[in-house]
Amino acid sequence: MSPGMTHYWLTINSTSNQTDCPEVRVPFPIFYVMGVMSLVENLLVVIAVIKNRNLHSPMYCFICSLAAFNTIASLSKTCENLMIMLAEIGHLEKKSNPAKKLDDVMDSLLCMSFVGSIFSFMAIAVDRYITIFHALQYHNIMTMWHAGVILSVIWTTCGVCAVLMIQFFTSKVILICFVVFFFVSLTIICFLYVYMFMLARSHARKIAALPSNIEGRKCRHQWWRGSMRGALTLTILFGAFVVCWAPFFLHLTIIMVCPLNPYCECYRSLFELHVVLMMSHALIDPAIYAFRSTELRRTFRKMLLCSDSSQTADQNVLDLNLHWQTGAMDQFSNHVFE
Repeated sequence: MSPGMTHYWLTINSTSNQTDCPEVRVPFPIFYVMGVMSLVENLLVVIAVIKNRNLHSPMYCFICSLAAFNTIASLSKTCENLMIMLAEIGHLEKKSNPAKKLDDVMDSLLCMSFVGSIFSFMAIAVDRYITIFHALQYHNIMTMWHAGVILSVIWTTCGVCAVLMIQFFTSKVILICFVVFFFVSLTIICFLYVYMFMLARSHARKIAALPSNIEGRKCRHQWWRGSMRGALTLTILFGAFVVCWAPFFLHLTIIMVCPLNPYCECYRSLFELHVVLMMSHALIDPAIYAFRSTELRRTFRKMLLCSDSSQTADQNVLDLNLHWQTGAMDQFSNHVFE
């Protein structure tokens, strides 16, 4: 069976009907390479946010948290791949008690990563909403202290979920809670984004209706475009998350709805492909960060080329095109709206 939740899926499959659909197998090296690559990529994002002071804002704290959860997921999958490799060469007994306990820990970390990613996306969506529609009050509403409290709650909740995952791993209630949590969270986040873009369209029309001789109109429009570009970037991130995780949760839903149906078994035979998609999420996110954020690309370049961090002043000043820099954007908006 594929890495991840191994003994649970073996139990499920052993009670399923036989079908004409053979199980699709993915070569082990693919899992291993994806795990290592995503681990390195997300570690780079976390280090970049910590290292670059221009990225020390609530927005990037949430981005860093998302990357950290992706790092945990990549680490757990890489460790599971190593366990499988050791088992294949005879250095680890799959059915031994230590191996099962370690597998449970890896699965709980994956659970923690999933829940943390959902909560991080919610925090990012709320932060983006406040940035766009309450720009003048942003610094009072979303301070670094408030961001720290939010992140503390998120990580504590995820830690509790990881512990519960170990204690009640085989309980069907856990499976139901996972599926319900996934779809409810998707509904909430999608509603927030749709509502945000509908309001954005209305605000854009109001800005366009301003007299052309108003000096601040052009600057205000540039700020607005930058903020919306940031919201679009986060929408892309969320879309990638849905595409990568939805097949896996459809798999869980099918297990609950039709565990003995041969047609459902055909879909379950694609489980390893679903795991590949799930792992690819942690691989895709850093590429989206780098593609959409000039400041992150600059930081990556400094880190990879080992260049001196002390640069000229113009390299430390954020441009309006660096749309994710909420602190700088809000200071600019305060000036424009006064």
